[in-house]
Amino acid sequence: MRLTLRFVGEAEGRALNRDYRGRDYATNVLTFAYDETPRRDGYAGPAEADIVICLPVLAREARARRIPLAHHLAHLVVHGVLHSCGHDHELDDEARAMEARETRVLARFAIPDPYRHH
Repeated sequence: MRLTLRFVGEAEGRALNRDYRGRDYATNVLTFAYDETPRRDGYAGPAEADIVICLPVLAREARARRIPLAHHLAHLVVHGVLHSCGHDHELDDEARAMEARETRVLARFAIPDPYRHH
């Protein structure tokens, strides 16, 4: 697994989201996976990706949800890593499976279910 974790400000986060996803706003996390070959079991083997976290968005979301910044950061990193391994959440069943995986990983670090706060 080869991952790069980058922290960016709002302007860069917005530019990346606009240029690569066609959405003109800063989002909390973007994952740029370099091997998107579909795999039968959902695991693509050693992943290679850039995970970009927009710190101002991360901080706003954590405050709004009244959760520790470190918990939200951990959630976004796990979310990005799962994307880098080929997981997605475009369809409802994919979203439920990915959220369950995120919750299980975070529980290992005593971080509460992030979806309980929505």
